[in-house]
Amino acid sequence: MGRKLLLLFVLLPFLALSQHDDGHKLLFSEVIGKNIKNFRLQSQMAFATEDYERAEFLFDSLVTHVARGTYMDNFRVRKASGRKIDFYDFDKPVFLMTYAAWCTPGIGEIPALNKIADTYYDKVQVVVLFWDNKKKVKEVAADYSNDITLLYVDEAENKHDHIIETLKHSLGFPTTFFIDSDKKIMDIRRGVLHPYGESYETSFNLNYSAFLSGISTFHGIDMTEEELAAKKTPRP
Repeated sequence: MGRKLLLLFVLLPFLALSQHDDGHKLLFSEVIGKNIKNFRLQSQMAFATEDYERAEFLFDSLVTHVARGTYMDNFRVRKASGRKIDFYDFDKPVFLMTYAAWCTPGIGEIPALNKIADTYYDKVQVVVLFWDNKKKVKEVAADYSNDITLLYVDEAENKHDHIIETLKHSLGFPTTFFIDSDKKIMDIRRGVLHPYGESYETSFNLNYSAFLSGISTFHGIDMTEEELAAKKTPRP
């Protein structure tokens, strides 16, 4: 009973700050800006005491009761070619993964992402946003399918862009956002944990299942029976 009350106490600030009934479309940066300080404080306490279950609960609560249902802000980034592009230029639902070239993906993560992009390219725009410079992105570009749009943000060029700062410094990365064609955030998920030494098959299946589960939140995405079964693969 005591633990339930503690979790409710932690959750209340999130709930109180996320309620708006005036018809205003809440932007992601707005609600995160109001809630992130408390989230960070509580998360740091959880990690300090190695209470990882509570840390996961805090993240899920922030997503479920604060971020989900808000609208992604527009922001300007660069494609791997160096050309600037606005996020609102994408007119399909967006599978947005925030990343960094120095992150070490699970052995099956990128192949699973490539398969998702190659399968659903006509219905979903798969985007990987790197917090890096152009040179670093080009070094890893060959690993990704041509159906994936690679973007990057060089923070030296975005020192005063609030949404760029929010995306990078609020939820960490890799983090994946599932955003519909109206820019409404349907879900936010952290990357699949991958223990060292896991097999390619295990890594691929876990990541593919997680990715499928995410894009199933979009309306109008038809899946085969095989894909529906894969979506139900349990995560670690």
